Amino acid sequence: MAMVQGTFDDLGTPLSGVTFVVVDLETTGGSPAECGITEIGAVRVRGGEVVGEFQTLVHPGTPIPAFISVLTGITDAMVADAPRIESALPAFLEFAAGSVLVAHNARFDVSFLKAAAARTEHAWPGFPVLDTVHLARQVVRRDEVPNHRLGSLARLFAASTTPDHRALHDARATVDVLHGLVGRVGNLGVHSLEELLDYTARVSPARRRKRHLADGLPDAPGVYLFKDGQGRVLYVGTSVSIRTRVRSYFTASEHRHRMGEMVRLAESVSPVVCATTLEAEVRELRLIAEHAPRYNRRSRHPEKALWVKLTVEPFPRLSIVRTVAGDGARYAGPFGSRQAAEAAVAAVHEVLPLRQCTERLSPRRTRTACALAEMGRCGAPCTGAQGVDEYAGLVERAARLLDGDARDLLVALQERMVALSGAERFEDAQVVRDRLVALVRGTARSQRLGPLARIPELVAARRVPTGGWEVVCVRFGRLAGSTTSPRGADPMPYVEALRASAEVVPAPVPPATAATPEESEKVLRWLEAPGVRIVDVDGPWTCPVAGAAAVRAELEPLEASRRATAGFAGVR
Repeated sequence: MAMVQGTFDDLGTPLSGVTFVVVDLETTGGSPAECGITEIGAVRVRGGEVVGEFQTLVHPGTPIPAFISVLTGITDAMVADAPRIESALPAFLEFAAGSVLVAHNARFDVSFLKAAAARTEHAWPGFPVLDTVHLARQVVRRDEVPNHRLGSLARLFAASTTPDHRALHDARATVDVLHGLVGRVGNLGVHSLEELLDYTARVSPARRRKRHLADGLPDAPGVYLFKDGQGRVLYVGTSVSIRTRVRSYFTASEHRHRMGEMVRLAESVSPVVCATTLEAEVRELRLIAEHAPRYNRRSRHPEKALWVKLTVEPFPRLSIVRTVAGDGARYAGPFGSRQAAEAAVAAVHEVLPLRQCTERLSPRRTRTACALAEMGRCGAPCTGAQGVDEYAGLVERAARLLDGDARDLLVALQERMVALSGAERFEDAQVVRDRLVALVRGTARSQRLGPLARIPELVAARRVPTGGWEVVCVRFGRLAGSTTSPRGADPMPYVEALRASAEVVPAPVPPATAATPEESEKVLRWLEAPGVRIVDVDGPWTCPVAGAAAVRAELEPLEASRRATAGFAGVR
């Protein structure tokens, strides 16, 4: 069986510190979809010592076939008063919680446990699973045993319990087999849990040999860059522990196909240690945008963000653009795709007869009306039928929509959806709904990012598990610098040093931020996190984290005592 593995936050766990739960089942047959469990036996092992046992008969809900009773010795009379799986399974899951599940022919046992969990509507915890049959086939030669059945391996490793098709007895025998197998792989250099799972997963030797790329990397938060032999960046990632995360790429915990391909090409890993987790996330975005690594799927092209613009001309129209210019126009967005931007524009056109042609119209020159004018979807300013002042009323309503005042739009589009649904034009009603959603999302993002873009400087801090403070300086939506104060230290000197050394950020053209929208979103999410305290704000504060009035009165300020401290280099 192929090993089933969960996610480990900390790699390199010594096998002596891992808790294994060795389990064995007896059942009414071989199909988990049609047959039931009659007995569960399990042994909890840690550091080579048994620390607990679990055993229960289970009423399968159906008669036990005669040949099963002959094989296991379990009869209908024995399970008549036994608990059903609805009670037995939760008790076993509690016993096995937080462990690595071990079984001999784990495919069989795990499939029955998962099927039971599905039938009883219990969530399967997703244990890491180790199959002693699979491991034995790799380290026990066929000239040592006639086969890799439990009985043969139990004799080879002189197990203290003889397997006899009773769950607890077989689980005890499997414990001794597990210890014997672990001893053998230990002689091959496997001494930690991830190495053992790696070994059973048959990670390629070429991939395993590249573990040395993680040697010497810092155990600190930051960004890591995988590079090929020519120094080209293949992949950029971030982690609270650079060394731990990079090591995982060379083990069985990394199963993405494209990452396996990337690792084969990688020749070096460059770390970038960061003072805070927010700085690491922002640096990752900037490095991905700078290098456009072929194995990163997200954030490679931040310049592709789109805005909906209400142009400045005698007869304005809606246009989709890639940049915000200081031309006095109204903008909404950014939108993540052209499809979303076009849907938002279409939503406005559903309720407002703005012109949709792209020519620059003049009130002094007229031309022939288009089909939209004939359909009543446009006031035909091109023909002179609609003057500048009359058209300005539509423009003002469109500007309010882009600013987020969508009440009129909501009412009008909801009425249109009801009408379409009443006419059984359900697909058309769905199109209208999707357009409305696209516009609301775009304008909401403008409202969310706009206030942050207007703040010349904002300094905020939060406690970290080490007892110190993470301090960040944000200027016009861009992270200008961050630092961390030690446990017990007065943070205010760090705040002042950070403000003095942080990056100088020029004011952007509203509503764009100085940063990419994705970076500003990360900054806002950090500011919205529990425990964040605003130290100082230069300018009006209307971000979602607090009200527009007296921030210092709303949020607890940091202690204001002052002591000299070293400066901190701003984020580049």
